Amino acid sequence: MRAFPALAYPHKPGMAESLNAWTLDLAARTPDCVPSATFFPEPAAAAYVGAALVAGARIFKAHLQVGGYDPTDPLMEPVWGQLAEARVPVVVHCGSGPVPGPYTGVGPIGAVLRRHPRLRLVVAHAGMPEYLAHAQLADRYPEVHLDTTMVGTPFIEALMPMPADLPRRLADLGDRVVLGSDFPNIPYPYATQLDALAGLDLGDGWLRGVLWSNGVRLLGLDPGPAGTVGSPS
Repeated sequence: MRAFPALAYPHKPGMAESLNAWTLDLAARTPDCVPSATFFPEPAAAAYVGAALVAGARIFKAHLQVGGYDPTDPLMEPVWGQLAEARVPVVVHCGSGPVPGPYTGVGPIGAVLRRHPRLRLVVAHAGMPEYLAHAQLADRYPEVHLDTTMVGTPFIEALMPMPADLPRRLADLGDRVVLGSDFPNIPYPYATQLDALAGLDLGDGWLRGVLWSNGVRLLGLDPGPAGTVGSPS
């Protein structure tokens, strides 16, 4: 393990700015922690997202299910615009798993992408259970990535199994599939996720990209000697 984000997200207004202060401070004092930030649709959002970018945030997190907000809310427009312009990735839980919310599924986030096609969106959990619909978003928008959190693990296969065509779609997307884990808040050992990805049998090159090079590129990390991975490339 050479780099990791600490992804936080609010469930109501008035939380995001203090969460950003905490996560950015955590990154400043924790080796290999990638500076992370978040937001919520509120009048101050554009200002504190801008401040987080200036402070060095390299990845953001949004959770449409937990937050229960519409990503097309007008208060979000300057936020999406700043993030698209900065080319900073945004991990978005927009799929309807484990239970649907009023703004989950491809419809709301697809509307955001139509307005901001350069947004570097990372679909959490590969969009489960709407896996293939979110893969189609990645087909349509070249900056959209899928993360692998829980994908293919026995735990989630018992609840929301992947469609038979998903491994082929993940192979086709190649360098836009990145490792996600949700560690440590998971009901199985960390290695279970790695075993599940290896078990897709998509080749060493694909697996190496998912576990290493795709994330290095996405986060702008230095892939050099140990101890330098947290530095911008």
